[in-house]
Amino acid sequence: MAEEVNFICTACPQGCSLTVLMENGEVLGVTGNSCKKGLDYANAETSDPRRMVATTVKIRNGFHPLLPVYTERPVPKPMIPQVLAEIRKVELEAPVVMKSVVLENVLGTGINVLASRSMPAKG
Repeated sequence: MAEEVNFICTACPQGCSLTVLMENGEVLGVTGNSCKKGLDYANAETSDPRRMVATTVKIRNGFHPLLPVYTERPVPKPMIPQVLAEIRKVELEAPVVMKSVVLENVLGTGINVLASRSMPAKG
C-alpha cells in the first residue's frame, strides 16, 4: 500500500512543501516542488538522508577552551550520534589553522572533520 511522506525542502530558499508518494521504500512520485532540486531532495531524503555535523572539540593552550569543527560533507543521518561520539574523543593543542583536518575519515565514511576557525595559542 502506498504511503505519503511530507517534507519541507531545504535545497533552495523557497522551502517548498513536498509530498512524496512511496511504496515498499520506493518513490512513486513527488509533488509540491517548484524546481528540480525538490525532486533530488525528496529522493535523497527518502533513500539516504544526510546532514552536516557542527560541534566543538577541546583545545589545550588555546585562546578559547573549545574549537568549533564541522564535517566537510554531510554524513548519513543514522550515524550522527556515533560521529559526535568520535569527535568528543578529540583534544587538540593550539595553535590550529582554520580548515585543518581535526579528524580524518571519521568512522570510515571518507569524510573529514575540519576546524571552523583558526585558534591561536594563549599569550
